[in-house]
Amino acid sequence: MEGLQPLLHQLTPTISAPLQAWSERDGQIRADGIQGVYLADRRVLSAAVLTSGSHELQPLVAETVSHGETRFVMTVRHPAGAIDPEVLLIRRRIVEGGTVRETLELKNASAGDVSVHLTLAVTPDSSVMDAIKGGGPAQAVRAEARGAEWTWSAEEVEVTLRTDATVTDHDAGLTLTWHLQAPSGAAAESHWLLECRESGAVVTAPPRRGLTAAGAHLRETSSGNPKLARFVERSLTDLDGLVMSHAEVPDARFVAAGAPWFLTLFGRDSLLTARFLLDVDPQLALETCRVLAHFQGTRVDTATAEQPGKILHEVRRAGITVDTPEGRPTSLPPVYYGTIDATPLWISLLHGAWRAGVEEGEARSLLPNLRAALAWLRDSGDSDGDGFLEYHDETGTGLANQGWKDSGDSVRWHDGSLADGPIALVEVQGYAYRAAFDGAELLEALDGGPDARAEAGEWRAWAGALRERFREAFWVSDASGPYPAIALDSAKRPVDSLSSNIGHLLATGILDEEEAALVAARLTAPDMFSGYGIRTISTTNGGYWPLRYHVGSVWTHDTAMAIEGLLEAGFEEEARLVAEGLLEAADRFDSRPPELFGGDAPMVGAPPTPYPASCRPQAWAAASAAIVARALTS
Repeated sequence: MEGLQPLLHQLTPTISAPLQAWSERDGQIRADGIQGVYLADRRVLSAAVLTSGSHELQPLVAETVSHGETRFVMTVRHPAGAIDPEVLLIRRRIVEGGTVRETLELKNASAGDVSVHLTLAVTPDSSVMDAIKGGGPAQAVRAEARGAEWTWSAEEVEVTLRTDATVTDHDAGLTLTWHLQAPSGAAAESHWLLECRESGAVVTAPPRRGLTAAGAHLRETSSGNPKLARFVERSLTDLDGLVMSHAEVPDARFVAAGAPWFLTLFGRDSLLTARFLLDVDPQLALETCRVLAHFQGTRVDTATAEQPGKILHEVRRAGITVDTPEGRPTSLPPVYYGTIDATPLWISLLHGAWRAGVEEGEARSLLPNLRAALAWLRDSGDSDGDGFLEYHDETGTGLANQGWKDSGDSVRWHDGSLADGPIALVEVQGYAYRAAFDGAELLEALDGGPDARAEAGEWRAWAGALRERFREAFWVSDASGPYPAIALDSAKRPVDSLSSNIGHLLATGILDEEEAALVAARLTAPDMFSGYGIRTISTTNGGYWPLRYHVGSVWTHDTAMAIEGLLEAGFEEEARLVAEGLLEAADRFDSRPPELFGGDAPMVGAPPTPYPASCRPQAWAAASAAIVARALTS
C-alpha cells in the first residue's frame, strides 16, 4: 500500500555491497514494497517473476550459500508426472561486483525426457531508496534494444541485461522466454544477467572483503556449540556482504550500517561494528578510522551540523527527506554530522586498533585527527559549557535525537512523556570519559614528547572531573534502588527512565565497582531483560511497548554492548545469561538476528516477534556474534 514503509521480515536478501537484491522466499522478485535490485540508493529493477506455461513450479526450499549467493529450489510438476519430485528447477542468484546473475538449471531424474517452457517478466525501474522507504510508487523506465543486449538508465545508473533467452519488449517491461529440454538423468541450463554501472559513485565495492577468512579463529572457538557456530558463520558472511569503500578513500574498508535502508557509511554504526570485530580483523578498525578521518569536520556549518574535529553521522549520494511519525519532517544533507557519539567512539576505536597491533606508523598518521577529535569533546561537544556532551538540532529539520536511539520519541521520562532538548545522554558521557583516557594513552605512545605527555595529563584530569560531575548529576532512584537516568534535559534535570543506555557505561570505566554492580543488577532484572535481550526501556515506563522502535524493543547490538560491558566489569555470570538469551533469539531468526525485535518475554515454542521493517542483515547485529562468542567461550 502506498504511503506505508515496506516490511522486510519475510524477504530474502542477496548482497555484495553496494549491490543488493531482495525477493520473496520463493525467489520471485515481485513489484511490491522493497523487492528489487539496487545499486547503492537506486533501484534498477522492481520485478523478475518466473513462471511456466507448461508446468507448475512449486517452491521447496531457499538456501543462503553466502552473502552474495542464494539458491531457490522448485519442483516442476505436471499432471502426467510421477508423485515423487523427480524434476527440479534450481534458480541460482549471484550478486557480485556490478552484476546480478541468475542461472536456471533444470534437473531431470525421471524416466523420460522433460521439456519446460519458462518466462521471466522483468520490470526496469528507477526509484530512489528514500521514496521506496516512504511507500512511494515505483518509477518504471523503458528498456532499449542494443544488438543482443537490452539497456536502460536509472538516473545515474546504466543497466545492461544479457541473456540466452528470447526477449520481447512491451509497456510493462521485458519478457524473457526459454524452452529448456532435459533428457532423462541429465540437466539443462539457461541464464540472464544484469550489469550495473554508476557514474559518480559515492560508495563502492571494497578492494577486498575477507572477514569470513579472518574469522577462522572465531569459528574454531565457537565450533563446540552448534547454535553459536551457526550464528558466527552466518554473521561473518553477512558482514562480508556489507563491506564497502568510499570513492574518495578507495583503499580503505568499512562495514555499511545495514540492508536495505542504510547500505552506506554511518559513523556510529561502522565504528561499533569494527569495535566488535577487533579480535577478528583489527585492520578493518584502522581503515574505518581512516575513512571517517577523511571527512572529519573542519568548520562550523549549521546546515550539516559540521564542527571542527567532529566525526560524521552518514554519507549518501543525495540528501534524503522523510516524514516522521511525530509529524516533524526530517531532511538530511548528503554529508551529515548530526551525531553526538561518533567522535568519542572514533577515538576509542583508534585506540583499540593500536592496542590490537596495527602498524604503528599508520596509527601515528592519524594523530592530527585525534587531537582535533579530543578538542571537539571539550569545545563543540559541550555546547553550553556545563561539562557534559549534549546535542540540539539547530535546523529544525535534522535529527531531533542524535545518539544511537535517534528516533524522535526515544528520550522519555518514567511516565512516558518526552524530554525537552538540548539532551545530554547518559552513555555519551561514558564514551567521552573513556575516549579521554584512550586519547591520552595514544598521545603518549604515538607522540611521546613532553608536550604530548602534558596533553595526556590534561585529558586524564578532564575525564576525572567529568566522572565526578556525572556521579552528582545522573543518578536517580526508584522503589528498586538507584540507577543512572537516561539523560539530562534542557533544564539539566535527570530524565528518570530506566533504559538500556546504562549498559553502555559498564565498559567505559566511568562507574566504580559498587555503581557497576547496581547497573548489572538492574539490566538483568525481569523488567529489563526479556529473556532474549535487554529491552531498550523498562516495562514499568509509561511509554513502553514491546514493538516501539526505541521504547520497548530489543536491539541486538545494544544487548551486545551490555554483554561486553558485563564481561569487562567482571560480571561473567550475568554476561553469560544475557548472551545465552541473545543466542537463542539469533537461532530462532535462522542465525541472522535483525537490527531489532520485539521486547516480549519468550513463550514456549514461539520465536521472538519480528520488528517487520528492521534491517536484516545489519552490521552491528551481525557483529554481535563475536561478543556472544566471547561471553560463551571465555
